[in-house]
Amino acid sequence: MVSATIERDGIRSDAYGPNPHGWLVFTEDLTFVEVLTDPRVPAFRSSVRGEGTDEENRAAMAGSIGFFGRYTVDQNGEFTGNTVEGSTFPNWVGATRTQDDLQLKVDGNRMVENFQRPDGTKVHIIFERVK
Repeated sequence: MVSATIERDGIRSDAYGPNPHGWLVFTEDLTFVEVLTDPRVPAFRSSVRGEGTDEENRAAMAGSIGFFGRYTVDQNGEFTGNTVEGSTFPNWVGATRTQDDLQLKVDGNRMVENFQRPDGTKVHIIFERVK
């Protein structure tokens, strides 16, 4: 992930901080996994993931998202949508996104993802291909 911004009510801001970390992987068998993180989220005091404080858990949830599922393409190999099968945000499990709310555009070694959340917030993410 090169950059990630959100726009809500005409105000644009960094979605995962000024230097976001993340990967989006597509497989040949039409599965995908996307993990986006803000590297500024501090480590938990406890080394046990399930024992974070309320503040630590809120920061981790607000500063990251991970989800996976299946995607579809048309006869030309163009992306047509995806279905989320698992997510760190449970509300997304089972969600199907079509080109109406999720657009992917590849330009050379970069791909731009534009997504509009149900509340109208626009998400703009730029990924760069890794080799």
